[in-house]
Amino acid sequence: MAPVTNGRVLFNEYLPTGYPIPGKTVVYDTSETIDLENVALNGGFLVKVLVLSIDPYQRNRLKAPSDQRSYGSFELGKPIQNFGVGVVLRSENSAVKAGDHVYGQYDFQQYVIVPELPSRIWRVLENKEQIPWSAYVGVAGMPGQTAYYGWKEYASPQKGEVAFVTTGAGPVGATVIQLAKADGLKVIASAGSDDKVEYMKSIGADVAFNYKTTKTSDVLAKEGPIHVFWDNVGGESFEAAIEHAATGARLLECGMITVYNTNETYTVKNLFQIIGKELHVHGVMVAGPLHEKYVDEFYETIPEKIARGELKYKEHVLHGLDKAGQGLLDVQTGKNFGKCVIVVAEE
Repeated sequence: MAPVTNGRVLFNEYLPTGYPIPGKTVVYDTSETIDLENVALNGGFLVKVLVLSIDPYQRNRLKAPSDQRSYGSFELGKPIQNFGVGVVLRSENSAVKAGDHVYGQYDFQQYVIVPELPSRIWRVLENKEQIPWSAYVGVAGMPGQTAYYGWKEYASPQKGEVAFVTTGAGPVGATVIQLAKADGLKVIASAGSDDKVEYMKSIGADVAFNYKTTKTSDVLAKEGPIHVFWDNVGGESFEAAIEHAATGARLLECGMITVYNTNETYTVKNLFQIIGKELHVHGVMVAGPLHEKYVDEFYETIPEKIARGELKYKEHVLHGLDKAGQGLLDVQTGKNFGKCVIVVAEE
């Protein structure tokens, strides 16, 4: 077989502030080819990438390494990376075989040679439940893991308590809403459009509102006090949650998208209440000890819940690797409705 094009999405320039610009911040490149039958694997395995995830945190990887808000910058001139699912074409690694579907953190390109299964983040997916592969980069992947791990470790939910979830129509927030309802909590949830409000209600939120047209503090004053706060936003929402938190409430800080695209920060004015109310504030990260503690439990339970319809999800699907730049922009501006997924190829 003659070499084929191996399209890639390359990181083109650091972006300290502002929104990603498709075709400028990242560029789609077709200059590289790959011989699928003869390329050296050197003990690794060759993957055809099927789906890739676009997530809010990637914005911080578009910043320079010197920026304190960077999560580890992408390398200029090299492919950006994120979680994805691919099918193995050839393998010299005993842990995987041709035909296996592997979840891991891939370069954004059509074909990838993986030298080994480098960590427990990587996983050969059995998918006995036969859910779509795209679900494994959303509700059954990193976003779902983030929600599951953080909720299990830090929420300490008690039936009848009140939870408040920001960005409740996104893949993390929507999963948290459903976990909270399953534990018997009243759920308040916010999002940035009326159609997203209706979606949050459809998956169980008792009170759902558009934060752009309704003041968060007014809703919490009426519907609170809150016992669990899941935050993907920061800023005024964080301040309002502190103001209307019950004594001993748990505040789970997962994201702060209000500051991802700007150098300006919102000064939270009531931090002293953390002391007076004896609040518990936890940062939630999917990697590290929480992953080791919960990953097997997650894969044993969540795909089954999805297959049974007990855990619902919504996707914002873009077809073609060349749409990755648009996906980055959609997620930062809130244009996406549900998990942003790049479908790179069919099997």
